[in-house]
Amino acid sequence: MDASTGFFRKNNYFNLFLLGWLVLGLLQACFSELWDDEAYYWVYSQHLDWGYFDHPPMIALLIKMGYGIFHNELGVRLLVVVLNTLTLWVTARLLAFRDMKVFYLLVGGMGAMQVGGILAVPDAPLIFFAAVYFLVYNNFLKEQSWKNTILLGVSMALMFYSKYHGVLLVFFTLLSNINLLKVFKFWIACILTTILFFPHIYWQYTHNFPSLQYHLIERNASSYDISFSLDYLAGQLLLFGPLVGWLILYYGFRSPIQNAFERALKFCVIGVLGFFLISTFKGRVEANWTVMLFTPVIILAHNAIIRKNWSKKVLIYTLPVTLLLVLVVRVYLVWNFLPGVEIRPEVHDNKKWTAAVAERAQGRPVVFISSYQLPSKYMFYTGNLSYSLNSLYSRRNQYNYWETETQLWGKPAMVVFDPGAGIPVTDSLKTVHGVWDYYLDSAYYSYSLIQFRPALKEIKARPGEHLNIVLQPFNDYHQPILLDRANEPVLGYGFKNKDTTLPVVKLSTTLETAMLRRLVSLEVVMPEQPGKYQLKFSVFANDLPPTHNSPVIPVEVSK
Repeated sequence: MDASTGFFRKNNYFNLFLLGWLVLGLLQACFSELWDDEAYYWVYSQHLDWGYFDHPPMIALLIKMGYGIFHNELGVRLLVVVLNTLTLWVTARLLAFRDMKVFYLLVGGMGAMQVGGILAVPDAPLIFFAAVYFLVYNNFLKEQSWKNTILLGVSMALMFYSKYHGVLLVFFTLLSNINLLKVFKFWIACILTTILFFPHIYWQYTHNFPSLQYHLIERNASSYDISFSLDYLAGQLLLFGPLVGWLILYYGFRSPIQNAFERALKFCVIGVLGFFLISTFKGRVEANWTVMLFTPVIILAHNAIIRKNWSKKVLIYTLPVTLLLVLVVRVYLVWNFLPGVEIRPEVHDNKKWTAAVAERAQGRPVVFISSYQLPSKYMFYTGNLSYSLNSLYSRRNQYNYWETETQLWGKPAMVVFDPGAGIPVTDSLKTVHGVWDYYLDSAYYSYSLIQFRPALKEIKARPGEHLNIVLQPFNDYHQPILLDRANEPVLGYGFKNKDTTLPVVKLSTTLETAMLRRLVSLEVVMPEQPGKYQLKFSVFANDLPPTHNSPVIPVEVSK
């Protein structure tokens, strides 16, 4: 019997299933254009670091390794597809009963895992390392050996390096088994995790904890909207479905618990889903934030069906429909057979629009206003330099930390923006994604990496009150600033709240004057209307929008 015959011997169809899953994923990865976030994370991989504004570095490392083999979409997604397949293998090893038909029905019913398994996003390694974490934790419960202790510490660190959400799995695991606090080797595993994760913590510290600043202050909605919760609940049903998500979750909730490991799985499922439901009261929650529950949900639902001898008819009857829907989505990702309907238009025609912009730029670097997606796509598909200039009220991202601007200072550049942005217009450009205006700048300057850290963490004031705000300037370029002498850059500030974005105020204090001082004091006039605001300081460079040059300062204006 040769190796291939042994691999696919009778009653061992699981290996054939995994091979088919892998091949489908590789084909999909090869022939589908990049999604916006995938291109953004590809740029991550061109600037490897211990951390990034949005996420830890695992996805950047995976892309870097895959792209080193294939310089195309397949290279970006290669290791993600492999990890997605390995997740199924690890999850199957954790089943209490090896009824693979039930396993196939459950996995087949979860369309998001099939389609999303190719996407080079942080969720992919998180799902895999979460599965590895549960496998190691199960072994640790059975035998608290040094091998399992070290593996537990490493698996937790790998989860954290994939996405911060992995912390929730450890927290709810501990909550399910408080006696772990009495286990010496569990503490050793936690210490090991801390040591391994320390480089990222140090990166956050040296960059003034930007991820915490964004998620705890900048990202919060000003007021609750019931659509936040309803969209989240609907998203969970689709994530674990699309047709039988409700049933799979129901099976998971009803699964009988027979040991500490299964109790941890259920605590994680209920805890994570509940945590993010509560989080909707502070702002919008993305449905994919719970994808790390793939392994525990599959195991619990599988166990429930077997132990309770529940009927599998619904899963069987809906499977063909789910697979058909998945097939339609797979085809759409490769071929836009609905050209007049915009369903995730980002996955089509990227080579066309980037080529059109490159032709008009004629070798100039291209600066996009307040978009991290567009410059990332442009660099991937053209190989030319691009940059995102984030305006005062736009969302910050990793472009606020890369020193790309230094390559642009004083050189010709093409600035691309939506009509009505208030920037001088040289001409307009029609692309498959609409009409953009652009400005040909003969000598480009902007200063996004200059930061002013306020002495006050929050402000309480009266309407119209004049306050002197003390700021400490920081040059995060790690080199002398090249100033635009023809159009001296100056400082300014702006307020916004849930209802209003107030006009930005341009001050007379020049950037050069501020950077020559250890501290700078700026007079700020408070809004006339009472309420809660966010105050940001900015730099005005020539005709470009004011940039985001300080942390958000919460302001409460009251009579």
